[in-house]
Amino acid sequence: MKIETHPRDDHQITLIVEVEPEKLEGARRKSARRIAEKVKIPGFRPGKAPYDVVRRIYGDGVITEEAMELLVEELYPLALKEADINPAAPGQLENIENEKTDSPKFIFTVPLAPTVDLGDYKSIRLPYEWVAPGDEKLEEEIANLRRMYSTRETVERAAADGDFISVDVVGVKAKAKKDEAPLIERNGFALLVRADEKEGEWPFPGFASKLIGAEPGKSVEFSHKFPKDYTDESLKGQNVKFTVNVKTVRAIHMPEMNDEFAQKIGLGQTVDELHQRMRENLEHQSRAEYDDKFYEQVLEQIKAGATVNYAPQTLEHEMEHVLEDLERRMKGQGVENLETYFKMMNITKEKFEEEQARPTAQKRLERGFIIDEIAKAEKIQIDEKSLEEEFRNTWATLAMTDEEFSKRTKGGTKPTREIIDAVTMDSANRLMVRGTLEALKAIATGQASSAETVEEEKPAEAPKAKKKSAKKKAEEPVAEAEEPKAE
Repeated sequence: MKIETHPRDDHQITLIVEVEPEKLEGARRKSARRIAEKVKIPGFRPGKAPYDVVRRIYGDGVITEEAMELLVEELYPLALKEADINPAAPGQLENIENEKTDSPKFIFTVPLAPTVDLGDYKSIRLPYEWVAPGDEKLEEEIANLRRMYSTRETVERAAADGDFISVDVVGVKAKAKKDEAPLIERNGFALLVRADEKEGEWPFPGFASKLIGAEPGKSVEFSHKFPKDYTDESLKGQNVKFTVNVKTVRAIHMPEMNDEFAQKIGLGQTVDELHQRMRENLEHQSRAEYDDKFYEQVLEQIKAGATVNYAPQTLEHEMEHVLEDLERRMKGQGVENLETYFKMMNITKEKFEEEQARPTAQKRLERGFIIDEIAKAEKIQIDEKSLEEEFRNTWATLAMTDEEFSKRTKGGTKPTREIIDAVTMDSANRLMVRGTLEALKAIATGQASSAETVEEEKPAEAPKAKKKSAKKKAEEPVAEAEEPKAE
């Protein structure tokens, strides 16, 4: 067979395969045998009718049509191998030229595997400046914890900082027409009244603070101008007039901070132990949040100097994963399906895919490809002991948090090889990503460059000096790399 390849601008390749007459004739005869096996031809056992008999009964058109299908199945993988093409997904048969001749041409479009040129990624620099949360943040978290275990009492007074209230909320355009539908309407909404603004507060930061002094059975009115980049399409840039009807005010009685409280919530036997555990948890959460932002900035710097190419099918496939993840999260929050979610968000599926799903998928894809390429470049490896430990942690987490996983593995039922392999792969991926990010951190903070410089200087040292340095190094304590705790 003759093969031609023509690269395309969208990281795909046009593959043209021309078949020799003898190859086509062989496919026709094989096709005739298949036809003879499927149908009963008088005077012959299944599959034993001669080629000429099958041609006479069914005609060349039917035989050739099936022969073409056979050739596609046979020639496509052979052509990929001969042309040394690494596809990212199944190819598409676009056309068959000269189909009625003895030398037809099969034209395929083949999506190519992603390619990544990292550029000079080792030159990136970003200081790592995480600072542990102070006592003020610790006291705030402890107050939140006590509030969780508090008791509540309905009171007939104005709402004060720290009270829980139940309200009906209606928000309309500041200059809405008489019969115009409200932009926001929510009944029986419970919230904590607080003097300070909280990020992510519904419907906007500082909403709860406007209800200090509100009395049960009465309404409070105020206006708020939403920013032009607000997430809810219907509220972007809108000046909204709120009417909040206060239904109940409930005072909070928080438990006393003592050893009994520490034991009750399982964070130690004493108040001091509770403080220590809370501080550790707070620092772990704070560091994780800082790391997320730090690595995001590092990867953005690398991406700015990198070249990542992939086929459009790869992006479409990742978009499907984005939508699947969203649907899974929504079901966990009681939303039946994505159609319901789109109605709630007042957005069409097409617009959501274009404005949110596609950019998210593109970002995830490109970062994933960059991390994989850096793992190869930095020769990141996983040792067996670390993999076993990560496997145990992943298994335990899934058993506690994934209902379907728990059903399939509980009650002494022996887990299938499929489940074990999936958890092992997930654990290995976590370790690879973690190791790669640690390598990036060393590069970004200049630690990797220092280590390389030391390695380069070693051969220049005198043998005696090298021996003494090695002995001294062996006597020094080795600082172990910090391993993130399993969630």
